[in-house]
Amino acid sequence: MTGQLEVARGYLDALVSHDGAGVAFAPGAVRYEMGIKTGRSGAHLRRSLSRGPQYRVIRRIYDLAATVDGDLVRTTYRLDAGLFGRRLATVRVDEDFLIPAAVPVIHRIDAWIRLPRGAHPTSE
Repeated sequence: MTGQLEVARGYLDALVSHDGAGVAFAPGAVRYEMGIKTGRSGAHLRRSLSRGPQYRVIRRIYDLAATVDGDLVRTTYRLDAGLFGRRLATVRVDEDFLIPAAVPVIHRIDAWIRLPRGAHPTSE
């Protein structure tokens, strides 16, 4: 596994563990979700991963595929979200990370989230 993949995987692990302390962000890191800026610095992203209610509903990530193309790490995975031990929805996430190979820290994240084809948010 390359350093870039390890850094991206650290972020994905933090989505599930709700502990962003160890994620390797550049100080000026940004995150965009569906084109909307949702993270404004490495410190902000770490805090959001650890305490943000938008991440607390994440229960599981699976079917992960990742590739590296230069400084870009592309990931695709499924994410289960829920509350009180119950899964409420499964979504497909395509998330791209700008992680330079020379200094593997996250500079930018672009996420696109959608329901899997043929899925209904509450279907089991």
